[in-house]
Amino acid sequence: MSSIGQRLRHFNLVRKLVYVVVGLVSYPGLAIINKLRISGTENIKDLPRHNVLFVSNHQTYFADVIAFLHIFSSVKWGKLNRLGVPYYLINPFTRVNYVAAEETMKGSWISRLFALAGALTVKRTWRPEGTEVRKGLDPSDTRKVTRALEKNWVITFPQGTTKPFAPGRKGTALIIKQNKPIVIPVVINGFWRAFNKKGLKLMKKGSILSVTFKPPMTIDYDLPSETITAQLMDAIEQSKAYMMKSSVDRQEV
Repeated sequence: MSSIGQRLRHFNLVRKLVYVVVGLVSYPGLAIINKLRISGTENIKDLPRHNVLFVSNHQTYFADVIAFLHIFSSVKWGKLNRLGVPYYLINPFTRVNYVAAEETMKGSWISRLFALAGALTVKRTWRPEGTEVRKGLDPSDTRKVTRALEKNWVITFPQGTTKPFAPGRKGTALIIKQNKPIVIPVVINGFWRAFNKKGLKLMKKGSILSVTFKPPMTIDYDLPSETITAQLMDAIEQSKAYMMKSSVDRQEV
């Protein structure tokens, strides 16, 4: 075996080990202490193993992604819309990367460890208060995502923040226009209630956590980035229309 092949094999073994450790630690919080409700995995079970982009809303730094990794691995083992006993961690699905802010992944030893599970670290285009630092993704960050899509699935959060109904950044649309991936919208809920902002500490037991995988989007890649971004926000239920609906629902309650 070539030295490059040996390094890749070693890297994959490290990633699998991280999946096992993180998976075993996180499973009780997702499926026992709280209840994870999964729907729509029939939309992902037959996807190709590359050039698939999962676009989701975001509620915690890590718990959301960890739930995705559990679900992808369970689907690999033939389970649909459930985790069940996590024997899928014996051989987890590791052909997945996720986009994360560079400073977030350097925040602690736990985040540095979890980065080994497939983080694509990018520079923030916004400040914590929501103001933009610059427009779009850094070209080197775009290349990271492009290279990952050539071999794997990629999870991205186009809002770039855990704040609900925040506007989407058009960097995701630019990546879609460039790579023409299969785009799977995902809607999550309940994670903000069950975990702290980092997603590493349980805040409330008995919460309902939901993850819904919608069918692949039909996208006209020739449309402007702003139009595609608006379509993405609507698909992940973070558009102004959903914000107004959410406000009305709260008033009725």
